[in-house]
Amino acid sequence: MKYTSTRGQSPALSFNDVLLGGLAPDGGLYLPETYPQFTDADLSEMRGMNYRDLAFAILTRLVSEEDIPSADLRAIIDKTYTAEVYQFTRDNQNAEEITPTVKLEDNLFLLSLSNGPTLAFKDMAMQLLGNLFEYVLNKKGETTNILGATSGDTGSAAEYAMRGKKGVRVFMLSPHKKMSRFQTAQMFSLQDDNIYNIAVEGVFDDCQDMVKAVSNDADFKAKYKIGAVNSINWGRIVAQVIYYFKGYFATTDDNAQQVDFTVPSGNFGNVCAGHIARMMGLPIDKLVVATNENDVLDEFFKTGIYRPRGSENTYHTSSPSMDISKASNFERFVYDLLDQDGEKVRTLWREVDQGGAFDIKGMMDKVASFGFVSGSSNHAARMQTIRETNAKYGVIIDTHTADGLKVALEHKDKAKPMVVLETALPAKFEDALVEALGDVPPRPDSLKGIEDLPQKFTVMDSSADTIKSFIAKAVD
Repeated sequence: MKYTSTRGQSPALSFNDVLLGGLAPDGGLYLPETYPQFTDADLSEMRGMNYRDLAFAILTRLVSEEDIPSADLRAIIDKTYTAEVYQFTRDNQNAEEITPTVKLEDNLFLLSLSNGPTLAFKDMAMQLLGNLFEYVLNKKGETTNILGATSGDTGSAAEYAMRGKKGVRVFMLSPHKKMSRFQTAQMFSLQDDNIYNIAVEGVFDDCQDMVKAVSNDADFKAKYKIGAVNSINWGRIVAQVIYYFKGYFATTDDNAQQVDFTVPSGNFGNVCAGHIARMMGLPIDKLVVATNENDVLDEFFKTGIYRPRGSENTYHTSSPSMDISKASNFERFVYDLLDQDGEKVRTLWREVDQGGAFDIKGMMDKVASFGFVSGSSNHAARMQTIRETNAKYGVIIDTHTADGLKVALEHKDKAKPMVVLETALPAKFEDALVEALGDVPPRPDSLKGIEDLPQKFTVMDSSADTIKSFIAKAVD
C-alpha cells in the first residue's frame, strides 16, 4: 500500500513515512493510491467483531507488513483500545464496547466517541496515533517535533496521547482566549517537558496557517523533523474510519441496510473519514455535514462555492471546536470528486491559498452522488436542542453534538438509521450547558477542579517566523 498527494507532485510513500511526514512536500494531503474494498462477505465477517478486532481488520488493509508487521500492529491496537483508556462512559454503558451507541428513539442514535482521557472524539484517533508514533520512531531510531493547531479538542487529545512518549515533542498552537475554560485547562495545566502550549493572538485559522507555512518550508521541516497530528495526518483519518464501521454494525441487522451519519464539522476531518469508509464499501447513504455559524462547508454543499472567510470573519461561538472557516481536509474529498486529478486540485487550491474561492456548482449532481448534504446551527438553536434532548430523552449533550442533532433531525429518514457522531462530553463546555439547562454538567471525579491547576503556556503573535524561532530554540 502506497500513498500519494492530492496535488500530484510528491512521490508515493509508505504508511510509516506518511505517518511521520504529515503534509506532503507539494502542500497536498496523502490518500491511498487505491481504496481497499470490503465486500459483503467481509462485512458479514466483521459484523460480530469487537472494536479491537474491527480495527485490526481495517488497518491491515492500509498498513503493509513491511511498515508494521501484523503481530506488532495487533499489539498496538490491543494496547490502545481498552476499557481503561476509554473509561468515561455514560451510565449503563459498557466501556468494553469503546464506542457504545445511545438510542434516542427508533432509527435515531448517538455514537459515543468521547469516553477517552480528554472527553472528546479526538481521543479515538489520537491514542492510536501516539502509540504508532512511538513504535515507528523507535523502529527508525528517529525523533520528531509535532507542530499542531487546535480549536479546542485536538490539542488536548494530542498532548495526552504524546506526553512522555520517547522521541516526541509537541508544539501546539491554539487561539488565545477562544477555547472553553475546561479545554484551556486540559492543555495548559500539563507540565510535561515535551509539551509546549502556544496561545496565538488570532483565531484557529491563523494557527492552522502557521502550521501549513512551517510544513511548506521544506528545509526547516527536514532540519527540525516537523511532524503533524492534526487531521491532515493520514493516521488520524484512518483511525476515525474504524468507528463508522462500528456504528454501522451497531445500528443495523444485515448488510442490505444503509445508514445515514451526521457529523458536526469544522475542519472536515471527521466527516472525511466517513467519506473514506463509504469509498471502501461501507453501506452509507447520506453523510450530513453539520456546521455552526461558521458555515463555509454548508455553503459549499448547497451552492458549489467554497469560500473560506479569513480570520476577521470567523465567528467565536459556543461550539468553539467548529470555529473554523478553512477546512483542511476538504481537499481530500475534492480530490476524489475530481477523479483524483492532482492538477485540477492544485488549480483550485491556488485560489484558496491566495485568499480566494472556487466555484464548481456545475458538479453538484456528482457531489450529491457521494451522499453529502448539509445544514447549519446557531447559538439559539443549539441551546434549544440541548434543552429538548434532555427533556425528551434524559440525555445531556454538548454544544457541538447539539449542532449535529439539530441538523440530523432536518435530514432524518424514518426508514433507516440516523447516527449522530458525538463530539465531546458536556463537561468540556460548562458555561454553555449552564446557560442551556441551568445546572453544571457532571464531570469525572479525576477532572474536577482542573481549571484551578497551574498553567504553562506562551502567548505569541500570528507569525510563521516567530513559531520557527520558538521551535529552533526549544530543540537546539
